Amino acid sequence: MDDETAEIELLEQNLNKTHQVSQRMTSILSSFDTRLVKLEKSILPLYTSTQQLTRRAKNIESALMKIDEIASYQEGIAAEEALILRGPQQGQLQDYIEVMQRMNVTIAFGATDGGARETARLIETGARKLIHLYTKLVAEGSSGTPVNGPEFEPIPFPPAVLASLHPLVDFLRRLPLPSTHPSHPAAPAIQAALKEAQKGYGDMRGAWSKKCLEVYGKRVSERASSVDGLVAGHDFEKLVQNIMDVAEDEYHLLTELAPLIAPAMIASTYTTLLNPLISLFSNTLSSLSTLIKRSLHRYTLHALALYTALNGAQSRWDEVVWRPAGRKENELKDGVQTIRGLCQRSFPEFLADIKMAASSSQGELSTGVIDITISTVEYLERLPEVRGAVGPMLLSLGDGNWKMGEGAQVGKKAPRTTEINEQTILEHFTFDIVNMIVNTLQALSKSNKRPAFGSIFLLNNVSYLLTRLLLKPKHPEISGLLSKPAQDILRSNFRTAKAAYFDSNFSPLLQTLGDDRDKSKSATKEKFTRFFDLFDEVAERHHLARVLHDDDQGRETVADEAVKLVVPSLQKFIQKNLGKEFSKNPKKYIKMSAEEVESLIKSFYLDRDNTVPPPAERATNNLLIQAGWSR
Repeated sequence: MDDETAEIELLEQNLNKTHQVSQRMTSILSSFDTRLVKLEKSILPLYTSTQQLTRRAKNIESALMKIDEIASYQEGIAAEEALILRGPQQGQLQDYIEVMQRMNVTIAFGATDGGARETARLIETGARKLIHLYTKLVAEGSSGTPVNGPEFEPIPFPPAVLASLHPLVDFLRRLPLPSTHPSHPAAPAIQAALKEAQKGYGDMRGAWSKKCLEVYGKRVSERASSVDGLVAGHDFEKLVQNIMDVAEDEYHLLTELAPLIAPAMIASTYTTLLNPLISLFSNTLSSLSTLIKRSLHRYTLHALALYTALNGAQSRWDEVVWRPAGRKENELKDGVQTIRGLCQRSFPEFLADIKMAASSSQGELSTGVIDITISTVEYLERLPEVRGAVGPMLLSLGDGNWKMGEGAQVGKKAPRTTEINEQTILEHFTFDIVNMIVNTLQALSKSNKRPAFGSIFLLNNVSYLLTRLLLKPKHPEISGLLSKPAQDILRSNFRTAKAAYFDSNFSPLLQTLGDDRDKSKSATKEKFTRFFDLFDEVAERHHLARVLHDDDQGRETVADEAVKLVVPSLQKFIQKNLGKEFSKNPKKYIKMSAEEVESLIKSFYLDRDNTVPPPAERATNNLLIQAGWSR
């Protein structure tokens, strides 16, 4: 118990000591807290003042930084404005473009209304400066003197100018437009300026292209009247091909350099560009059409060659010119229809010209090959070269509708049958030509007041037709265009013409010798006198009129036949009467021997272009002198 009481008392003592220490610490802390409160009250005004000064210092520093930033920005704006107003300088295009891009960004993000309007004004000004540079570069690439050589050579866009245009065009295509930036203040004005510039591009490139080709169009028009029809057609075909080549190149260049690349804008600009080229095409075709209309019979081949050229170019023209431009008019198609009409007119008019030639001769007719025969042969010789145009055109005209005034109406199509194809209708047409020219030659021959000369005329002209169209054709395909009836007409009429020639020139001689009704000496003298008088007329006639002068083989054949026709009868008559002593001086009446007559007849058919005749011909000349006439 005592121990526990002692421990309790010890604990109480310790508790008392702890309480005393706690009291003492509490007093110290209270005193310290009182002093801190006093210190805080003393320091608080200074702290408050210091905090305000620090905040003011930070505000001043921020204000100074903002002032510097604004001043720097205003200096930059002034510099950029000066750069834009001055326009893009050489070597500074990229800097100019970058300034424009920054201004566009300023418009897009957060600029004030007043600032946006000012920036938009500068953007519009800068865009116009760049567009002006674009127009200047295009004009530079579309100027100069074209190379007007014998053949057209396209002049490419200058590579240096093209290199300058590429970055410029790339930026112009990114300028704000109403369709892409509807809220951009400068977009409508920029679009209007770009449209004007693009139209100017079309005008300049079109004028330059026409300038490069114009001289060749003039050459085609000026040469047409003096060159062969196929050559004229080929010249025009080359011009059309060159126009399409240039148009195709220009279209590709337009898609590369146009600032506005919407399909409608490309088509509109391409139409503007094409107008001068189409004007050149139309004017050239119009001048050729006028030439053909002025003398269709003379320029028929020109019309057929033009139709072939135009028809062959139609598909490419549609692909290169008509469809890309979206044009309503198709000038080449219209030209095809115009020339087609001329060609269709040419067929009946050609036959009408042949028919009219029968009544157009005035005075004595030449015995040589006349113009209508030559022109007919030339026409038929050239048909194979334009067969691709003639066949379809005759089919569209209608079988037989080329015979004007003979119960056929031009333009009224014949019933379609399986037998009528291009080959058949060509044979029908050429048959009518051959038949018409033969009829005309027969009518002209009969109109001659001296039948003997008329027979020479008919023989020469029909022989010319037969030789050039069948025996020795200039073109291997001519015979393929002439049907068997047409060939039979030529051969039959040649035989008839030759028979008429012998009949009118040599039959009177034979009739004189063959009249046996009066066998008296005086009658025999009269027969010899009459024979040699008539033979002198024949000789004089053949001196004036050449027979088959372009056919050596034909002349030899006719000479042999004439000799066989005359000489045997004369020889027989001389032999029969010399033994009867019809005259004391037979040489007075028998002026030539049968051999001399044979030589003289052969001389009728010698080539008179030889200036130095061979020995046999010199002997014949002596006989001619004896007969009372010379070469």
